[in-house]
Amino acid sequence: MFTRYRTVLAYPGALRFSVTAMVARLPISISTLGVVLLVTGLGRSYALAGALSATFTICNGLSSVVQGRLLDRLGQFLVLPVVAALYGLGVVGLIVALESGWPEPVAFLSCALAGAAYPPIGSAVRARWSHVLKGRPTEVQTAYALESVIDEAIFVIGPTVATVLATQWHPWAGLGLALVTGVPGTLALAAQRSTQPVPHLGSHGSGPRPAMPWVPVLVLAAVALALGSMFAAAEVSTVAFSAEQHAKSYAGVLLACWALGSMLAGLVTGTFRWRRSPAFRVRVGTFLLALVMLPMPFVGSMAVMGVALFVAGFAIAPTLIASMAAVEQGVPAARLTEGIAVIHTGLAAGLAPGAALAGLVIDAHGASASYLVALGGGVVAALASLALPTSWSGRLTADDAGGTSELHVP
Repeated sequence: MFTRYRTVLAYPGALRFSVTAMVARLPISISTLGVVLLVTGLGRSYALAGALSATFTICNGLSSVVQGRLLDRLGQFLVLPVVAALYGLGVVGLIVALESGWPEPVAFLSCALAGAAYPPIGSAVRARWSHVLKGRPTEVQTAYALESVIDEAIFVIGPTVATVLATQWHPWAGLGLALVTGVPGTLALAAQRSTQPVPHLGSHGSGPRPAMPWVPVLVLAAVALALGSMFAAAEVSTVAFSAEQHAKSYAGVLLACWALGSMLAGLVTGTFRWRRSPAFRVRVGTFLLALVMLPMPFVGSMAVMGVALFVAGFAIAPTLIASMAAVEQGVPAARLTEGIAVIHTGLAAGLAPGAALAGLVIDAHGASASYLVALGGGVVAALASLALPTSWSGRLTADDAGGTSELHVP
């Protein structure tokens, strides 16, 4: 079943850069949580923790596309070390500012620098896969499925380890973990020049920059924004649901069930040859994501909620994999990292409004009703996906058209 994964990892340098990127992007699951753990661990207010976390997230979202463009034009070897150093400087500045009791603006400036400079490792590693597996779209999808599974693993492992370190050792230890994995990991990835995509320097190198197909890319970004809102709302709702069931300490278990379902679905997705275009699969996936949210407001026990979230998770990874595959096949290679970064920015941009709206509903009507916010996010994503041309990024090679282990989507 997993022959495809062994095949893509057998390409020269592939296993090395994939493992390195896993370490390098561990901070994405830790950074904002680490800020909250540090601020509250030092006895400061949750309001300050939330404001600093929002600063990190907003600055990261605003800079991702710019960083993606620089990576495409100048190359990962030049860009990644610079942004990694700035990210490290921002994290250290934030820790020192809070630990030393410096004025809050210093902490906010440091947090803004850390967020803006955090390297888009997910975009960079997917661009590497597209470069290494050029002309093999089926294998690219398998590689993207692998990275999706790694993402899920990161969001299961990272927050758990960071919380233990910050609560059992020292409040800054969570951010410290982000620092000692993110910076060295990014530098190690940048050093692997043989697998990095060829830089496209525009008129100074390989001719004018190719045009970005902005209409379908922005449609996908809108889908991603709605999905980000859905994910954040469901997460907040699940924590509140656990508290109402007098089992708040088990909220992480419920969220792990959700991530586990997505992880397993991602593994399976990478083993198939798909005849339908990625754009079509985005439509199907978003519809299923909305559908699996329907039962959530009516669940009344922790055990049933665990099963419901586990099942719901199966729709997440295939949808995100299809979204990335649509970008990979529909965006010029010279702007691929930028295109993927746009989708990641959409996901990040949806987190804050989804969580905030769910919080308002929880305060007014309770946790069960707040799952309707997640359902609404899924519905909006499904409606937005209808604007995506089904034919876009639907290219099939001879290799894709034949062979065994095919999955036909009706």
